[in-house]
Amino acid sequence: MVSYSTNEPIGQTDGVELPLFLQVAQAIENDIVDGILAEEAQAPSTNDIAAFHRINPATALKGVNQLVAEGILHKRRGIGMFVTTGARDALLGRRRADFATRFLAPALAEARRLGLTDADVIALIQEAHHG
Repeated sequence: MVSYSTNEPIGQTDGVELPLFLQVAQAIENDIVDGILAEEAQAPSTNDIAAFHRINPATALKGVNQLVAEGILHKRRGIGMFVTTGARDALLGRRRADFATRFLAPALAEARRLGLTDADVIALIQEAHHG
């Protein structure tokens, strides 16, 4: 699946493909984090999401409802779904908290297996950043 707004691939976490409804939620979250969907902006309709991704509208709705349950989106009766004020900060906070566990811990464990020191790891990060 690709992002509704950027056409970038989405839908994998740690090499495991996510269920479609979670891919929909992830795509909307990414748009919020990236600033494509601003706070209080209207989110794409479930019908638009379903048509774009060629999925069942019920699947798109399940993904949107996941974000409503998390307080990321809210419904305005008769108008549609909107990004909740503070949603971007909440998503950034959650993702920052998960970053060390999901990405750094496995990388550092592998670095230890390879006999790399902290200084070696820092040098590799700097090289990758500037290279």
